[in-house]
Amino acid sequence: MIKKKTKNKAKKVSEFIKECHHVARRKGWWEDPRNDGELIALMHSELSEALEAMRNHGKKEDIAEELADCCIRIFDYCGARKIDLEKALLKKIAYNKTRPYRHGKKF
Repeated sequence: MIKKKTKNKAKKVSEFIKECHHVARRKGWWEDPRNDGELIALMHSELSEALEAMRNHGKKEDIAEELADCCIRIFDYCGARKIDLEKALLKKIAYNKTRPYRHGKKF
């Protein structure tokens, strides 16, 4: 679960997905069919904006905002495509715990 500082109640990833997708639909982003490649590219663009903020000595808040934008795009996508990201995260974290140091790679 991801914690949200509202009444000390933790918010689940699935709740973020539902909320982000609802907002995107309400703002008109899903009136027409959307291409998966375009949506992945938009997620990537938010990471590029985070990197650019870092390169320009941006404040942590600026970098965090771009990372949040990436998460919002990911959550929206998962909501649209009915992807259980919370389940996938838990499965991947458990798997990563079993992997060797640096996954056996140099970099």
